[in-house]
Amino acid sequence: MTAPRPAAAPTGGTDADDGRDGSHRLPPPRPAYDTHTWKEIAHLLLNLPAAVIGFTYAFTVLVAGGALTLTVIGFPLLALCLLVSRQLGKVERARARKLLGVRVEEPSPLPLARSGGPVQRVWMALKDPVGWRTLLYDVIRLPWGILTFATTLTSLFVLWPVLPYLARLMANLDRAMVRGLLSPSDELERRIAELESDRGIVVDTAAADLRRIERDLHDGAQARLVNLAMGLGLAKEKLLEDPDAAAAMVDEAHGEVKLALQELRDLARGIHPAVLTDRGLDAALSAVASRCTVPVKVNVDLPARPAAAIEGIAYFTVSELLQNVSKHSGARTASVDAWRADDRLLLQVRDDGRGGARLDGGSGMRGLAERLGAVDGLFVVDSPAGGPTVITAELPWRDRQE
Repeated sequence: MTAPRPAAAPTGGTDADDGRDGSHRLPPPRPAYDTHTWKEIAHLLLNLPAAVIGFTYAFTVLVAGGALTLTVIGFPLLALCLLVSRQLGKVERARARKLLGVRVEEPSPLPLARSGGPVQRVWMALKDPVGWRTLLYDVIRLPWGILTFATTLTSLFVLWPVLPYLARLMANLDRAMVRGLLSPSDELERRIAELESDRGIVVDTAAADLRRIERDLHDGAQARLVNLAMGLGLAKEKLLEDPDAAAAMVDEAHGEVKLALQELRDLARGIHPAVLTDRGLDAALSAVASRCTVPVKVNVDLPARPAAAIEGIAYFTVSELLQNVSKHSGARTASVDAWRADDRLLLQVRDDGRGGARLDGGSGMRGLAERLGAVDGLFVVDSPAGGPTVITAELPWRDRQE
């Protein structure tokens, strides 16, 4: 397991302002044309054809899409056009990166695969700020493209001594527009969309857990308690007629009470084990490792206890992984490691079994990945055929509130 990824460096700068030591700073404009000046001139001359194409597309989308929203196909068609506008923005970012040196990261793709049905996907595309800002960029670029093309072309023949200075000024305005409208400043909106999708996963998981608890109560402890009540009722009726039979029935009921209590304890352990609440993750993981059919070495190196919710997710993640080791791995030994690295809680479960574990293998690992993803965690499976299997889980560290 590697340490958590370092925070990404700020994006959206240019070669002119990325290097604070001046090593990557653009040279100042001079009457003698250099490579940077010619690139800026080429970009300004290409502004007109690019602006005409972008404006034509944006105008068609806004007029035709707005009119067709009165029909059934209007909104899906508009959503598709916004997805295409994302690609036009990608082309413009590439042009600015190549000719102007603007270092702008690509916006994250929309999580359409996890957004549910077609209606949810259309709605996500319709409220995509990247697509709308690209259309705005295409609309306002037409007058700017005409101005820069005419000024640059005229200056090549009339004002060529000062053209490098004019080109730098207009190119800097182009850089500002690219950074302002085409940079991935939609991070907050994208994050909100991901959290909305993750919230659905959390709700579904909670509903499934409630159904499991209800089923376990109905099929286990509840049925046993019903039989216990019936047995005690019969024993009460036979108490005077046949004391020996009544005593035997009471003994049987006593055994049923013990079994019902054991089932309730197992059910409570499945909801939240008492050892986790009382003694923390180290003792709880040691307890779950002791129930594994494979010898497990547990190593927990935590300076303090994390938040209760994070601690619970970590416990149940390791518990399910060790169940998979018992059922599917064919391993002889296994190990569990837990430690903190910066602001992340890292868990790693290894075994020397046959390998071949996959997220789509039907062993519940996809559910674990979705559950960790819902709390901004990571789940990585490394399990080549023949083993060994190394599964790594990362969770955000939050301090425990006593």
